Amino acid sequence: MNRNIEDYIKPGAHAHLVGIGGVSMAPLAEVLKGKGVDITGSDMKESAAVEHLRSMGIPVVIGHLPQSVEGAGCVIRTAAVHDDNPEIAAALHAGIPVFERAQAWGAIMRHYKNALCVAGTHGKTTTTSMCTHIFLAAGRDPSVMIGGTLPILGAGHRVGHGDTIIAESCEYCNSFLSFAPTVAVILNVEADHLDFFKDLDDIKRSFHRFAQLVPSGGRVIINADNAGARSVACGLDPFTFGLKEEAECTAENLTWDHGLPAFDIVVHAERYAHVKLRVGGEHNVSNALAAASAAYVLGVPGTAVEEGLDAFTGAGRRFEKKGVFHGADIYDDYAHHPDELRALLVMAKTLGYRRVVCAFQPHTYTRTAALFDDFVEVLKLADAAVLAEIYAAREQNTLGISSLDLVRKIPGGVYCPSLEEVTSCLANIAQPGDLILTAGAGDIYLAGEALVKKR
Repeated sequence: MNRNIEDYIKPGAHAHLVGIGGVSMAPLAEVLKGKGVDITGSDMKESAAVEHLRSMGIPVVIGHLPQSVEGAGCVIRTAAVHDDNPEIAAALHAGIPVFERAQAWGAIMRHYKNALCVAGTHGKTTTTSMCTHIFLAAGRDPSVMIGGTLPILGAGHRVGHGDTIIAESCEYCNSFLSFAPTVAVILNVEADHLDFFKDLDDIKRSFHRFAQLVPSGGRVIINADNAGARSVACGLDPFTFGLKEEAECTAENLTWDHGLPAFDIVVHAERYAHVKLRVGGEHNVSNALAAASAAYVLGVPGTAVEEGLDAFTGAGRRFEKKGVFHGADIYDDYAHHPDELRALLVMAKTLGYRRVVCAFQPHTYTRTAALFDDFVEVLKLADAAVLAEIYAAREQNTLGISSLDLVRKIPGGVYCPSLEEVTSCLANIAQPGDLILTAGAGDIYLAGEALVKKR
């Protein structure tokens, strides 16, 4: 039976959210409650997000109990929850329709004149955050959904009253194919999530389908410098941005001061804005061009681009300063793909530190195995590499792989089976003038936070 989620998230309806504490589930709960939907939820553990939802009058049960779905008109689940989950099994048995989180966000997007969706293998959170800053500066009062925390919001989401929604759009499990973009930004298309996609061609097909969701009158924006992005926009008349290849939106008069860039944003050979970024790295110049391109096609003045980017100091877990230990600066970053790690380490090397020490926690066994040689090469860029054990996330270690396998290929690399050992290793090697980076999409940031608390 083909059911339309729109029929189940109307005022007065009751939706039960499984995994309600997640980064895009918690804001979904807030948005739906704001629309007059009666919301209940469940999660595996207590968290700040769960506490916040309860403070709004949303009941949340800890643990997945079949009885939690009783009385719900529909169930909405996070991508990590499968049909064997007790709540999902109970809902299916009772004939309660089960929808994916992305379907709910897609339905919400259809009520906005402008749905700005930012996709790509990496750079999504930062670019979505930059767009948010720009649209706030322009007074457009956007609604926002980001897969991380943005300091200006104090959260990863915002419920606005303007005609624009800005959404980070993830390709994993083809989630973004449930979205309804009027402007689709594609930053890059690389091999990742190979536990779901067959290969790079499979990923490209998915991104092409995403680009095709944009209606006539909308815009597809692509990074001309990225071959994968160029290939998926073939035949779609995209708006282009880039630093190296010919593009409609580009950077001119680029200068660097203490690792931070300043440049003119030029669109169709005319200066649109002059920006000074407070985040380093050439990859962030590219991200800023992507955000400016989205602003340009949606009629935002260049002054708002200047003001918005001037106020942007990074998203949570994107080169985020955690503190100082024995004269070494401690930073954390979400980089978990070799390309992201390379961009992070190359940028870090420009900042004038004596050494760059990288404590890396690989994320998922499949990604580590599929991109093994790339990880080895990029980790050699650090002056010292400390590796935590692989963060399993949703997987079982059927491949028999360990971070120790990486360490054996990295000269001077150190293997730490636990986060406690990572912290004590960093404490032993930290020297004044060092930059110590914790990197990965798991819980490696805890090692850096524990280091900062050491005396």
